[in-house]
Amino acid sequence: MNKLALYCRSGFEKETAAEISDKASALGIFGFARVVENSGYVIFECYQENEADRLAREIPFTQFIFARQIVVVSECLQALPTADRITPILQQYQSVKALGLANSNEVWVETADTNEAKSLSVFCRKFTVPLRQALKNQGFLQAKGDKSQFTLHILFIRNDACYVGYSYNNNHSPYFMGISRLKFPADAPSRSTLKLEEAILTFIPRNQEPIRFQETMKAVDLGACPGGWTYQLVKRGLFVYAVDHGKMAASLHETGRIEHCPEDGFTFKPPKRCKIDWLVCDMVEQPSRVTQLIIKWFTQGWCREAIFNLKLPMKKRYVEVQQCLNKIEDALIQLGVKFQLQAKHLYHDREEVTVHLAIDINSR
Repeated sequence: MNKLALYCRSGFEKETAAEISDKASALGIFGFARVVENSGYVIFECYQENEADRLAREIPFTQFIFARQIVVVSECLQALPTADRITPILQQYQSVKALGLANSNEVWVETADTNEAKSLSVFCRKFTVPLRQALKNQGFLQAKGDKSQFTLHILFIRNDACYVGYSYNNNHSPYFMGISRLKFPADAPSRSTLKLEEAILTFIPRNQEPIRFQETMKAVDLGACPGGWTYQLVKRGLFVYAVDHGKMAASLHETGRIEHCPEDGFTFKPPKRCKIDWLVCDMVEQPSRVTQLIIKWFTQGWCREAIFNLKLPMKKRYVEVQQCLNKIEDALIQLGVKFQLQAKHLYHDREEVTVHLAIDINSR
């Protein structure tokens, strides 16, 4: 198994290929990416043996922007016999048994996230049960409660063709197909609320959320109308300055936890002597302009943590994101503060990436 399968949103295969190529070369690992447009995944083939496994271990999954999941895989199994698809899959795992894949308690039978692949999802669910039993019988799956190092993956691209592989549980997406599926809250003002909810679940460790979101905290939502992102902050107890010329949902006013500021998000300044804990922003603007706005807020010391979206251009999307992140890094390095910066093309994003930025308030 000397390949990586990287899941992504359909249409973002080139960005995913550029990303893994850059990160691999930074480790001195070289190969080439096989890209099929709108397939929902990329196969990166390394030139040297065992290097795909090294990539899966050594590149922190949190550093990937466009890749939803990374899986070490075999050659694609083609023309699987309909009477027995399981035996060829078991043979692939037997060939790499020395890796210790028996230290696994889960197998995910997956497809790409595309309209064409949706028809495979029913087959995958049905196939999982007999495959899981066969893997247990061969010693590749242990009891659910046991500590596990690997998750086994079968990526079907057709019902007679699949990639067989594994991911490291300490360095992968914990979600099936790399997708965090959320339920839309019935009382939320807009579906955009799911973008911020997914961002919080992605960037903020669960045990940190009660500390990072408290009732004594204040937030600013730039471009807030009608209140999808404000809703998530209010739900967590924060008081929110909702900045937008448009109207906010009446249900948010009723909470008593917002102040509507009918102003331009690019010229708004927080009230004097008001400590802003969180800045969020989902304005439809050029990514470079939003980047400069975020830099202003942090260099002025107006906030200490932010989640914001960068709307992507039609071309050179990966390059644009890198340029924006580099500008933020350069500005904060010059300021002499410690910071954390992470970006992700979330499931609920479309032509945008979501960025989380936090500074260590003790480093100023």
